[in-house]
Amino acid sequence: MRLSFHGATQNVTGSCFLLNAGGLKILIDCGMFQGMKHADEENAGALGFTPSEIDFLLLTHAHLDHCGRIPLLVKRGFTGEIITTAATRDLAKLIMMDSAKIQEEDAARASRRRRRGGEPEVQPLYSQIDVLSALDRFGRCPAYDQDIHLNDAVTIRFINAGHILGSASIIVETGAPEPSQRIVFSGDIGSPGHKLLANATPPPPCDYVVMETTYGDRMHRDLDASVEELTDAINKTIAKGGNVIIPTFAMERTQEILFYLKHAINQGALPRSLTIFLDSPMAVSATEIFRRHADGFQNDVRDAMLAGQEPFNPPGLRFTRETAESIAINRIRGGAVIMAGSGMCTGGRVRHHLKHNLWRPDCSVVFVGFAAEGTLARRIVDGAKHVRLFGEDIAVNAQIHTINGFSAHADQRELLYWISKAGKPEMTFLVHGDFEKGMPAMRQELEKKELNVQCPKLHASFELG
Repeated sequence: MRLSFHGATQNVTGSCFLLNAGGLKILIDCGMFQGMKHADEENAGALGFTPSEIDFLLLTHAHLDHCGRIPLLVKRGFTGEIITTAATRDLAKLIMMDSAKIQEEDAARASRRRRRGGEPEVQPLYSQIDVLSALDRFGRCPAYDQDIHLNDAVTIRFINAGHILGSASIIVETGAPEPSQRIVFSGDIGSPGHKLLANATPPPPCDYVVMETTYGDRMHRDLDASVEELTDAINKTIAKGGNVIIPTFAMERTQEILFYLKHAINQGALPRSLTIFLDSPMAVSATEIFRRHADGFQNDVRDAMLAGQEPFNPPGLRFTRETAESIAINRIRGGAVIMAGSGMCTGGRVRHHLKHNLWRPDCSVVFVGFAAEGTLARRIVDGAKHVRLFGEDIAVNAQIHTINGFSAHADQRELLYWISKAGKPEMTFLVHGDFEKGMPAMRQELEKKELNVQCPKLHASFELG
């Protein structure tokens, strides 16, 4: 077997790994680079392999940094089969179409500016037509723990990663004519103990592991304490007459926060009169997809959904799809919780809400997810006094809260537990982490356990076995 790394190497985004095994070329994820200084160049640059030679693409889950370059892969010649879970297939369609729309809109704006100077038009990375072509490549949707034979020598199995709905770690096993070997790709591993999704399934003993390290250097805050901190921040902000802005990722985090807000209101920890806006068309659509995959949730949540109950609809929730509705929210001076994408504030409607509320001392901004280096969210979290939004210099006067107990990623302790079930692999490759913090901290912990560890560079290749 030969394994090469074409994304998420010494950084947190762009997951993409190529495995040559059993006469097949198997790609695991093909994600978009985000937040990096040269992300646009990385996304548009060479993939590091020939797309037309890839036989299969195995997709761990539907976040943009794992599926965002699939339309580009197809545009450049991939004609193989994409295999993933049914929930991931449905969510990836939503994510990729939204990404293509943004690519087209950004290219159109840039082209209008260029036309004034007689310069060539800007082309999007890919279009919505490219996404439709990519969707034609989606094939089998295996259930968790189901063996799929790619050929006589290679068998794969998806196991629950507990990260978002449909997320999976992927086990690849090779046999004759090669010596039998097993490699596990973690995907993104979920933090256990949350109310919506089942905990991640630990990996079996294996020869090689490719493992994420997003929070390889830290522990999460207790979930109950995080819910209490969220409700306290909302109550104090409402009492001051301000608004609460929650930048959210469209999938999982949005629905989880809605779930806890509904529970807090039912328990009397938040007022029933609280107005909550979900100002993200993609998040609204994702919530509808969640309803179609009730079997992916914890038993009590699944049973409630099948009985017609709605776990994601607190009293006072208002969905806003249209742009005019989103603009109208910014006329509200206080008393509202506004949830909008994107979670890292790199685009989307949340930037408009920040423009209207970030400068106000009576408002709060609550971050409930990971913020990558280079993103607006990270600059605010790190204590920036001013930020640029739509060409304006905006003062950061609002109260800033960072609550990591809601994280969909396992923390250091949870990652160490997960990999402890893999036995003693010949090599553990660390990916999808901060090369200054999370990755070296996890490497140190694993080397204490006498495991062999590599932190590959982009396009690095390793012979396995």
